[in-house]
Amino acid sequence: MMLAEPDYLAEAVQPLEASRTWAQTEGSPLPLGVTWIEEEQAFNFAVHAEHAESVTLLLFSASDLVNALLTFRFDFLRNKSGRVWHCRLPITEIGEASYYAYSVSGQSASQVHSFDPQKVLLDPYTKCVFFPPGFDRKAAMREGPNAGRAPLGALTAHRPNFDWSGDRSPHHDSDAIIYELHVKGFTKNPNSGVDPSRAGTYAGLVEKIPYLKELGVTIVELMPVYQRDPHEGDYWGYMTLNFFAPHAQYASTRDDDEQHIEFKKMVQAFHEAGIEVVLDVVYNHTCEGDHRGPIYSFKGFDAAGYYMLSSDPASPYANYSGTGNTLNFSQPHVRKMVIDSLRYWKQETHVDGFRFDLASVFSRNENGSLNWGHAPIFSEIATDPELGTLRLIAEPWDTGAYQLGRGFPGVTWLQWNGRFRDDVRRFVKGDSGMVPDVMRRVYGSDDFFPDKRSDAYHAYQSVNYVTSHDGFTLYDLVSYGRKHNWANGNQNQDGTDDNYSWNCGHEGVESVPPAVEALRRQQAKNFCSLLLLSNGTPMFRAGDEFLNTQFGNNNPYNQDNEIGWLDWDQLGANEDIFRFFKCMIAFRKAHPSISRSRYWREDVAWYGVGRTADLSNDSRSLAFCLHGASQGDDDIYVMINAYWDELKFEVQEGTAKEWKRIVDTTLPSPGDFCVHGVPLERASYAVAPRSVVVLLRSGKSVERS
Repeated sequence: MMLAEPDYLAEAVQPLEASRTWAQTEGSPLPLGVTWIEEEQAFNFAVHAEHAESVTLLLFSASDLVNALLTFRFDFLRNKSGRVWHCRLPITEIGEASYYAYSVSGQSASQVHSFDPQKVLLDPYTKCVFFPPGFDRKAAMREGPNAGRAPLGALTAHRPNFDWSGDRSPHHDSDAIIYELHVKGFTKNPNSGVDPSRAGTYAGLVEKIPYLKELGVTIVELMPVYQRDPHEGDYWGYMTLNFFAPHAQYASTRDDDEQHIEFKKMVQAFHEAGIEVVLDVVYNHTCEGDHRGPIYSFKGFDAAGYYMLSSDPASPYANYSGTGNTLNFSQPHVRKMVIDSLRYWKQETHVDGFRFDLASVFSRNENGSLNWGHAPIFSEIATDPELGTLRLIAEPWDTGAYQLGRGFPGVTWLQWNGRFRDDVRRFVKGDSGMVPDVMRRVYGSDDFFPDKRSDAYHAYQSVNYVTSHDGFTLYDLVSYGRKHNWANGNQNQDGTDDNYSWNCGHEGVESVPPAVEALRRQQAKNFCSLLLLSNGTPMFRAGDEFLNTQFGNNNPYNQDNEIGWLDWDQLGANEDIFRFFKCMIAFRKAHPSISRSRYWREDVAWYGVGRTADLSNDSRSLAFCLHGASQGDDDIYVMINAYWDELKFEVQEGTAKEWKRIVDTTLPSPGDFCVHGVPLERASYAVAPRSVVVLLRSGKSVERS
């Protein structure tokens, strides 16, 4: 006997077209941020606020940026999952809303005052930041409401799909040449030759790609391009407001979301030219500063959860960044935000890598101590299938830690080699006792990046540089004996005093005696030569190739003017230096024996003016022969005289007729770099004071086992 099915069971198995899923009803906690769901014609909002007691979504129309068009108060029994508050709103309910933000209330941590329901808060995951005409940084720094004066997230429901068809990410190894530039400063000067409507923008960089190709650059490292506070006075870009949105002020159009398109077109154009794009990223702190700084976003959602705190009530935020606050990487949601940000820039904009500012912050525990073992974020990046293969570069220090080389937890990362910078500067300057250190730097810094079985580092992990944005330009390095930072407004107290610079006998760039100017140009070529003849990955700053000056300012972080912009008139005035850089870059690329994955080992022989390298404290000279047979390359013989008198070097290998002189930095252009070489007349060479000479021997001239 069979029993009839209950009516309710029969009804339950029938499809209910009108039923709504839990996510449609309550919203979804992932992904964080605002997400447009095309099939539902709805927005999903999700934000992390662990200690908040209430969260309210604010939606604004373009015509009224003060009074919310719609407010949605989250119900924790309906719109909260774990630490994430979420909801889903159909487009029909949103109406004319174009922008969104949040209001959050809760009990502030004892050390910090953060929760302020009067403050309009920017979503940390927003992809496009809108600054209303009345935007006011000071309103976020004082008590009281800041509606109409706070940055908002833009609702970009129908963002067009970008056509990436045919895009190929280039990758360079032995021919890697990193060129650090500032997006605005590169083309903002009226003499840049860029159309005025695109000067200082992402589009402006595209116009300069032929120049970069001629120079030989293969990787551009863009100083920070994440959205920052335009009222901060932070020209360099190291005071980040949001980790997902491109800096809108670098776009040639101010329309909402157009900066994404312009940025992607720039990356695409670089890729078409065979140039990688690396972003200088700042995840160690934000622009919200210390307890006196503005409440824009992170502080308002959970100051104690996003930032490291100190035990000092007068300075409640730990400050390992030197800018007022430090993000807390012991918190999983902070690490997730960084991973999500990196993945977003890779997936959406196709960038090829990242250079991490003050990356030692990544390895700090919640109490500020260093995790010398396995800081979690490094393994999380390494095991991510998209991020682990990117070009990852660390600045391996912060204000309280120096982790260069094997002390840095990112075992496979490249690292800015500050010791290369300092040792080469001191050697070229003429300091005593530097020959042994310079040998190690030229060799690839195996003392910091050892390739023993237990370590297995690579030579290319050392990013060799003499100059970067942080410090003197190359020309200022040979023109100033001390910093001249008065224009920054800090009584010349900012910027380092440890420049290891020498003005060649005259301070500054005014009324320079001809002999001093000639020596400066020679020293610039010496620096260029040592940089590009060293094993490792070379990097130099934009403008060094034509002796751009910042007039002795070694920290122009707030100089959005002729001090911080490149002066392209110097390219015409210093074509000889540009030619030398271009030729040295081409020489390095043509001889992969210089830049190797591994160290030179038995392929290099070290000499001095004679058979033996002089490692004494008074020595200022060095020679070496790099044999290229193992790499299918020529042999390169380098003679370096950092002494102030001429030195006669005896060439220790082969006969004179086997060698051709390629470089002599003391000679005027074009003799300083002879592309086809000048045959050597005798097996000795009088190397002029403060100069570098490079000889080349064809690989076919000598047989080597």
